Formats: sequence, C-alpha cells, structure tokens
Amino acid sequence: MALYGIMCNFAVQNRIMKKNILCLMAFVLLLTSCAHEYNQVYKSTDYTYKYEFAKECYAKKKYSFAVPLLQDVVTIMKGTDNAQESLYLLAMSEYGLKDYEAASEAFKKYCQTYPHGNYAEMAAFYIGQSLYEGAPEARLDQTPTVAAIAAFQNYLDLYPNGIKRGSAEQRLFELQDKLIRKEYLNAKLYYNLGSYFGNCTSGGNNYEACIITAENALNDFPYTTLREDFALLIMKSKYELAQMSVEEKKLERFQDAEDECYGFINEYPDSKERATAEKYIEKCKQFTEKR
Repeated sequence: MALYGIMCNFAVQNRIMKKNILCLMAFVLLLTSCAHEYNQVYKSTDYTYKYEFAKECYAKKKYSFAVPLLQDVVTIMKGTDNAQESLYLLAMSEYGLKDYEAASEAFKKYCQTYPHGNYAEMAAFYIGQSLYEGAPEARLDQTPTVAAIAAFQNYLDLYPNGIKRGSAEQRLFELQDKLIRKEYLNAKLYYNLGSYFGNCTSGGNNYEACIITAENALNDFPYTTLREDFALLIMKSKYELAQMSVEEKKLERFQDAEDECYGFINEYPDSKERATAEKYIEKCKQFTEKR
C-alpha cells in the first residue's frame, strides 16, 4: 500500500511537471511569436500599420514594445490627425515603463506643442505626476520635488475645476510635507553637529544655523504638522547657543532662550518636552538674575 501511494504521488507530480513544462514552452513560443511579429512591424515602412500596432501594444500594457514604435512614428505623424494622440501615447507609455524623466519631458512637449489639444489637461497633470513619482526621499536633493509642486500648481491654475483637481491638491500636500521634512532634517543635523565647527567655514555656528533653518521653515509652512518639532529645535538651540557664547553675548542670549522657553510652554502646554523647557528656564534664570 505504501509503495502504491508513493507511485501514485510520483505519477501526480510527473503530470504536474509535464503540465508546467508545456505551459512554459507555450509561453516561450508566445514570446518568440510576439517578438517576431514586433520585429516585422518595427522594420516596416508602413507607418500607419506601425502606429496601429503600437496602439494595440499600449492597450495591452506592453509598453516596452509601444515606446520604440511610437518614438519612430511621432515625427512622421506631425501634421496628421494622429499627431496629438501619438505623442500623448508615447508619454503615457514611458510613464507606464516608469521612465518618469522621459515621460515628464514628453508630456511637457505635448503641452508646448498642443496647449489646447485633446489631451492637454491630462498631459499637464501627468507632468506633475511623473515628477512626483520620480521625486527622491526627503534626505536627498529635492529639486524634482520643487518642480513637481510647480507642475501641479500650474495644472490647478490652468484647470481650476479639472477632473484631476483632487489628486493634484493631494499631491501638493504630500510634496510640501516632503519639503518640510527635508528642512526639519537639515535643522536637526545642524543641532546634532552642535559645537562642531568643521563645517562652519564662513563663520557662524551650527546652533545659529539650526535656528535660522527652523524659523524659515515655520515662516514658509506655518501649518506644518512638524511645527512643535521645529519649535523644540529652536528652543534647544537658543539655550545651547547661550551656553557657548562669549561673555558679552551671554546675558542677551540667555534672556532670548528664556523667552523662547516660555513661548514654547504657552503654545504647547501639554508637550512631553514641557519639563525640558521648565528646566531651561531655571538654568537661564540662574544666569540672568545674577546680572
């Protein structure tokens, strides 16, 4: 019985293996067939046929096939009824391939060439969307993020009641949050560097840089959810700055730090850092009351 069970199991596994091999062979043949057909179309001088095949590839989400064909026909299609559509489909195919830099440039070209075209609104939105998808994490250079914000704002200016208005507004909030996060990381880095002067080649110090960075961020983004975090960095930096100051500047800076601590408590009375603010106030008073 045990031997019979083993033989049955082997037979089942053998059938499954054969089925998988057949499926794999069919898939390889399909790919070979598709590749052969694609190569024939690509070499064809019948641009109408090539364009229709490219559209079929796009519809089937075979963007890697669609992009080279569309790149080949876009110039030929200029001045024809298919000119707008071919350029837009090229941009969308590049977006589908996640080549966001190329996609944003293609969408820009569409908007510049056909500012009132059939796909102008969607192209304007996808300029921003492509830049949004390609934007780096907050720790890295945020030039693409700034460009994406400008693109989405341009879309909203051109199409205040556009079909992508909600998405554009949501993306703007997300991108602005990323910029704020970048500024917070910059300010925090300055604070963490503290009294290290190796990076202060042009004067000043890290605590002053932290204060300026954080205050500028709060001025630019007054409603950020990181407002308390920025305020905490400012308070701590002002206290540390007073501590390390030369004698003639200490009184003024301890008074400034004390005022900052009171301001922090008034704005965030339930903050978990309230005890820190109160401790700083006592230490500031120890110095200021002697003067």
